[in-house]
Formats: sequence, C-alpha cells, structure tokens
Amino acid sequence: MNSTSALASRSHRGRSTVLTAALTLPLLAVTACGTTTGTAGQGGTAPTSPPSAGTGTSGGTSGAPAPSRATTPETTAAPATGNSAGVSATSAARVRTGVYFLHGQKVSPAPRTVTTPTTATAAVRALLAGPDRYEQARGRTTAIPSGTRLRSLVVRDHVATVDLSGRFDDGGGSLSLRERIAQVVFTVTRFPTVHNVAFEVDGKAVTSFGRAGVVLNGPVGRADFEDRAPAVLVESPMIGDTARSPLRVWGSANTFEARFRLKVTDATGRPAADVTVKATSGTGTRGTFDVTIPCKAGRSGPGLLTAYVLSAKDGRAVTVDTVPLTVNR
Repeated sequence: MNSTSALASRSHRGRSTVLTAALTLPLLAVTACGTTTGTAGQGGTAPTSPPSAGTGTSGGTSGAPAPSRATTPETTAAPATGNSAGVSATSAARVRTGVYFLHGQKVSPAPRTVTTPTTATAAVRALLAGPDRYEQARGRTTAIPSGTRLRSLVVRDHVATVDLSGRFDDGGGSLSLRERIAQVVFTVTRFPTVHNVAFEVDGKAVTSFGRAGVVLNGPVGRADFEDRAPAVLVESPMIGDTARSPLRVWGSANTFEARFRLKVTDATGRPAADVTVKATSGTGTRGTFDVTIPCKAGRSGPGLLTAYVLSAKDGRAVTVDTVPLTVNR
C-alpha cells in the first residue's frame, strides 16, 4: 500500500472512531433512588452528581453544564435488520433511557434498555412499539399510530433528523398530532447531545403535519411543546422503578413560584415521604429540580410517587402527575 492510501485509510478509521464514540451516549442509569445518576435532554438536564441527602425541602440545582458544541456529525441509522455500526451483540454496551408515552394527554417517561451505538434509533423504535401491559394498566397510552416505522435517524450539530413512515401522519386532530410529535421530541432530546428534532416523512422534510396543519418552523425542541408536558415532569424515577431511601427525584417543573410537593406512598397507602421542592424557575418558565429525600416505608410493595401543588384558592392538594413504583423499606 502506498503512503497516500495508508493516510486515507487511517483518516477513515479515525472518523469512524469519532462517530462511534459520539453516539455511545451515556444515559440514565437509574433503577431507583439515592444511588442513581442521570442526564437528560433540553428542559430536563440533571446535575452530573446527586445532591447530598437532606430533608428534601430545598430546591434542586440548575443542572449540568451544556454539552460541548462539537461539530462532528453524529449518525445513527435505522436499517431494517442488523446493527448499523456493525457492532456485535457481545461487544455492544446496554444503556438505560426513557421513552415518552402519554399519561392524561401529557408526556411521561417509561424505562427502556437499548444497545449502543444506535441508542437514539433503538429508543425511537421502542417508543413506536408502544407501552407494555404493565404501563397500559397504569394509564400510559400513545398517540402514535400503530404500524409507524422509523426509516432513519441522523444526528448532526445537536439536531436529530427523524425520518418516519407515512403512517405517522395518519388521522387525528391537532391535539393528537401535537401529542405524537411531542412523544418523539421528548424521547430523542433525552439524549444530552440532541437539543432539537427535525422531521421527515418517507424521506421528505416536513413543515406541517396533517390536515389540522401543525406547523413546524424548522427543528423543534421541548420548549415548543410546553403544553404537552405536565407542570411537574418527573424524569426519574420512572414508572415501575424500585425506590429505596434516600430517594433521588429529578426532572423539570413550571409551577407558581417554582414550588410544588412530592409525596411517596408505600404498599399500605401511607406516606413514606412528603416534602416541598423548589425548582430553579417557575411561574411561566420551566426550571429543573434534583432532590434527594428520606423515604421511610412501612411496608415494601407497590407504591406511588405523586407530584402535586397546593391550591392558592383553598390550599387543597392538586395532583399534577403520578409515577407508580415499587417501594422497598
């Protein structure tokens, strides 16, 4: 091999190594509380290290620094079969992430385990498969039409271009369309290297969806679908996770004066924790929170994490969202 060919070969291998490394996205390694760490996408970034255990009455931190502005293209393909990067099953790493279904017409994450390096692709495929029986029994649904396929997913300069089959655009009014678009946006932007999402259908760029005319003025992010997020979006723990004391809870919130409460009930239905939390911002601006709280369960078994606010009118508790858990003593 002459010197020119050798240099070209090394350059190609170097680019491939950068691409693979960029796509092996470290995600949420959460199975429960206290000992978990995680990161999220735009609007839900968690600090890189958990706060020290305390009463849980103080607010969370503002989150980790923004991801570095790398200009290297990040690509993860979605072939019909096989692994797009040629990584064998024995050498591929498995990472945990969340896919966003609907709970009461608001997005709500559910845990899924995906294989590197096609993590974003695998997450969207898991989203398109819909909620499992456990999740369905606990009110999780999807607005994405059954039979929708992912054709490809390419990440470049923090924008993920998601190419879906024409089935994605079928049926539903403007609410249903916004819900299904939000599900994809929240799922993909959970990856810290993705800030916005551009949509294609059958290989063609989309500027509006459906007869209802949901207009997309370029790539969209979580802030564009604020109406589809609950006032308190708990990113972790997720539905079905196991909770032990101390319990770490993080996510984002948009509540009056940034305040709300988190309550954990154990298998007896009694409170194992009930604390006030303050996000980094509120009253029209979504902020982040990350708290670690003591959680004293009287009995192990099925439990519930409830995010709620106190009514300014009469002080009554108004439930914002709930996350079914397994609570351990």
